[in-house]
This record gives sequence, structure tokens and C-alpha cells, in this order.
Amino acid sequence: MTAAPTDGELYFLPLGGVGEIGMNLALYGCEGKWLMVDLGVSFGDESMPMVDVVMADPAWIAERADKLVGLVLTHGHEDHLGAVQYLWPRLKCPVWATPFAASILKAKLHETGLHTQVPVTVVPAGSRFQVGPFAVETIGMTHSIPEATTLVIRTSAGTVVHTGDWKFDPDPLLGPPADKGALRRAGKDGVLAVVGDSTNVFSRGHAGSESEVRASLIGLLARYDGRIAVSCFATNAARLESIAIAAQANDRHAALVGRSLWRIDKAARENGYLSDLPPFLTDHDAAYLPNDKVVYICTGSQGEPRAALARIAAGDHPHVTLGKGDVTIFSSRIIPGNEKEIFRLQNDLVRLGVEVVTEKDEFVHVSGHPGREEMEELYHLLRPRVAVPVHGEARHLQEHARLARACGVAETVEISDGAMLRLAPGPVEVVEHVPTGRLCVDGPRLVRLDSEILRNRRRMVFNGSAVVTVVLDKAGTLLGAPQLTALGLLDAGHEAEEHEAVVQAVKDAIAQLPSKARRDDSQVREAARLAVRRSLRDSHGKKPITDIHLVRV
Repeated sequence: MTAAPTDGELYFLPLGGVGEIGMNLALYGCEGKWLMVDLGVSFGDESMPMVDVVMADPAWIAERADKLVGLVLTHGHEDHLGAVQYLWPRLKCPVWATPFAASILKAKLHETGLHTQVPVTVVPAGSRFQVGPFAVETIGMTHSIPEATTLVIRTSAGTVVHTGDWKFDPDPLLGPPADKGALRRAGKDGVLAVVGDSTNVFSRGHAGSESEVRASLIGLLARYDGRIAVSCFATNAARLESIAIAAQANDRHAALVGRSLWRIDKAARENGYLSDLPPFLTDHDAAYLPNDKVVYICTGSQGEPRAALARIAAGDHPHVTLGKGDVTIFSSRIIPGNEKEIFRLQNDLVRLGVEVVTEKDEFVHVSGHPGREEMEELYHLLRPRVAVPVHGEARHLQEHARLARACGVAETVEISDGAMLRLAPGPVEVVEHVPTGRLCVDGPRLVRLDSEILRNRRRMVFNGSAVVTVVLDKAGTLLGAPQLTALGLLDAGHEAEEHEAVVQAVKDAIAQLPSKARRDDSQVREAARLAVRRSLRDSHGKKPITDIHLVRV
């Protein structure tokens, strides 16, 4: 397929966020142009040594940047806008965002020096605007962050509803309820396809309301006399407000512990949220309060090692300590894949004598994503011809497709990142697969997750590294014993015998080479490399990254 869809064609192409949760990057193609929706990140795990931030590789659309008319952000979560600060220089397109998302984005752009370069247009929920051949309407929804929107994207080839993250909260604490009237009107006008959130497709009923969590927190905090720490997702401004109000109701003062919480507090107040709350205390000031007068709101609900709660549990936070008689409330859910880190953190807290309370113990959290009944209601409002499940793993997409069919949707399609899906004209069909990949932030640069740099790093983590320096004369005679450093494998002080065995293996390998080969640097290096790997494989069962430094004198 060409980079420019022809008249009458409408394409959907996800480069991230399908078959996985996070790294959202969706493209819509029509009339020779492309519209991007969301540009988010995910986070590294134990399979990615020293990698914190991961994102979809935009190479395919970056090569066609002249056809990219803009980027529309559905809301302010990291998995929807967190990659803009890293990838915008490759795209150089205008950006549209709601006021709250724009505040978060501008702060990130300021950190990377792009705040004067990226053109950001602020569009409140309920706005309509034109981006090339795409007429975009933002419909206000409820979610675990203010100002989440669903996009109605109208084109000459049909209308697509891109849900973003959403739920139907009947009593939201910040902002109005979801605009079901606008959804109903879009359905009456005719919707070709819904590209929809699959996160909670296995959850029966409704997600629940933030107002119910607030009432529960007020009663829960009343049970404790010691210090209280509450950890939640930093972007859930309504939860921050609820914790602060619960603290006030129990004659306590709320303090923010963690930079991301302060960033969200700033963005919220800039946009008129949290205006009825007094300023939060700093962790430094709160440390002077009696134990029964403080509630610490902490980052780190997912066990992040550098977040505030992990530092508190390790006893190395400069201002906050917890111990016997104190409680930590995890006002969040476990994101799949984070179980080990979270349980490790909770165990560390228990060892300090801290009581740990989770959503399994008390009603302290509701999801920001729709349950099955809400998804069914959305389909009945929109009545699309096609359903394209996204924002979920394979099993989520499959179950979402089943649900859509049960709601009367004529065509459903389960795809993966890189699938070029033709929505119109004719039956929905995958017509091509484009190359995809992942990038990660590695210091000041971006590198591909499948690059040799990171492959070698992973190998070094599990197998160590070995460097040998060999000094030969021009005839190939060794002028001294090879010098070996085997990081992560050998302790020369305690494994002298094993160390000497590797050195001897290198000496033997070089000695066994014909005289002509000993004069060839490449053959000497390869013989020495293989000798090191064979020796360490036999003695330690490892295949280290091996490098030979050859010096001729």
C-alpha cells in the first residue's frame, strides 16, 4: 500500500497499544493524510535491564511525516501522552489536547526544552475542530483522570469513534458525567466503527464511582491512631481530593510525597480543580506533626523502586518514616506484571511493623475502565457496523469481540500492532502489515529494544562479561600471560584456580594456532574468544559477552 490512502478509503493502523496495555499510538488514514491519536509510553520490567520507559517506534509514520496532519490526545495519562516529549522531533506535527492534558504535556515538554517548539492547541471536551480531512469531535467521558475524552472522527469515507480510556461514573467528583447525549447523537448520525478500550472486559457490571471510594476512605481513616500513608495513581486527581477530604474529616493534614504528585496538583489547580482544598503540606513540614495528625499521600503504588513509598519502606527517605502502629493503604489496583515489585514493597512495610491495607481488604479503589455492562451500553448508544478492540492483551481483544457481536455489531476484527486495517470501502479487512518495534529511553538517547546494545546488556546481566588482553610480538609469540577480567563471573581473589584455568585456555589456544595464523590478528582474537567462552561454559555454565584486546609489539 502507498503512504497516502486514496479518496473513499479509510484505514486504521495501530503502531502500539493493541495486544498490550500501554504505548498507545493509533493512526487513521484518509484522503492521502494520516491523523495520529495518542502517543504514549509503557514501563520497563525485569526483562529489560536498566530500562524505565518504553514506547512504540514511530518509524513508519515518521518516514511519512509530510502526510501526518496532527496528533490528538485523548487524555493525560502516561500511556497516552508520555512519548510526545521523546518522539515529537521525529514527527513535528501540531498537537491538540484538553486543558488538563495540555498542562501535563507542557510541563513534560519544558523538561526536554521543547515547550517553545511544539504547537499545542487546547480543546475542551465538547469541541469540534478540523485536522486536515478529519473532522474531530471530543466527547467528555469519565475516567481516573480529569477530562478524558472519546473522539468522534468524521471523514468522507465514514465515522469512527475512538473511545480512549473511559467509564460511565454516575457521580464523578471532578468534572461532569460522561456526555451520553453526544454519544447518542453520534450513533444516530451513523458510526462505521468503534475502536474501543478492552481493559476490563472480563469485569462484570459497572466499574463503580469515585464518590463511593471517598465515603469509604473517610470511615477507614477513622480507625487508626498512628501515621497513615496512602498510595495511589498520581494522575487520579479525584482520589487526591478524596484522601485530603478524608484526612480533614479525621482532623488530619494531607502531605504529598513524590514529585509526580506535585506535578498533578499543579496541573489540577491550573485548571480549576482542587480549588476548595488548602495547599498540601510538604513531606518536610508534615514530619513535625504528631503521628495522629498526618496523612502522607505517596507515589509508588506499583512498587516502583525509586518512588517515595519504596524509599520509605527501605528506611532511606529523608523526611518520612513509618513503623509499628502505622498503616499504609494501597488505594490502587495491581497492574499485571507488577506483582513481584508490589509484594516485595508490601513485605518490606510489614517487616517495619506497618499494617498494609489493599483493595482486597477494604473498598479503597475503583477502576477507571468500563465493566461489561458499561461496554454494552456504549455499543447500544453508538450502534456501529464494526468493532475493533484495542487497549488490551490478546485474551481481552478476543472477549471484547465476543461482547460486541452479542451487542449486534455486524463485523468484529482482532488485530495486532502493525496491522493495516481497511475500514472502508467494503468489508473490513487487514490489507497489509507494516514494520513495528519498540524504543526505550537509554540515558539521553532512544534505542530500539531489539538493538544489539540492549541484547548485549541482557546477556551481561545473566551471563556476565569477560575481557582478555593478549600481547604478542609480530611473529605471534606471547610476551606475557593474558590478562583476564570476568565481571559478574569470577572473583580473582577467591577463585584463583578457575581464573588461571581461563588464562591457560587462552594460552593453549594461541599456541595451537599455525605460525601463519598467529600473525593474523582476526584469527588470534577468534581463537582466544572461543577459548574463554568454552572455559567459562565448562566451569560456570555461562556464555559471557567476550571481548579480546590484542596488542602487537
